Amino acid sequence: MKALSVRQPWAWAIIYALKNIENRGWPINYRGDILIHAAKTCTKKEYFEAKEFCQSMGVVIPELISLRRGQVIGIVTIVDCQFSQVASGWGMPEQYHWKLENPREITPIPYIGQLGIFEVPDELVRSAIAL
Repeated sequence: MKALSVRQPWAWAIIYALKNIENRGWPINYRGDILIHAAKTCTKKEYFEAKEFCQSMGVVIPELISLRRGQVIGIVTIVDCQFSQVASGWGMPEQYHWKLENPREITPIPYIGQLGIFEVPDELVRSAIAL
């Protein structure tokens, strides 16, 4: 199944806080379900900047130490992609906005992320989806 690595706490916000836009510097033509992989790396500076932004959106995120990293944590559906034309507070200027819907938590799958869209073997995903 297709997967995308997202740094914490953004990965958490997609699955648990209804973050409905993923900002990227490149467009995506794919539409459908995609796994959200919580990247292993997250600096304290990145975390505190994201925490401040999330608070401005009315979202309280967990402490950095409690956020899963280096694991697939959920599934979301990509339904659209537009350049800077999204009416959502999650959208950033001069970025492609991937519109996300239907976030679902799964049993976490330890996995090494990659840049861009990558594949996670279906046999790993099947048992995790049966939450």
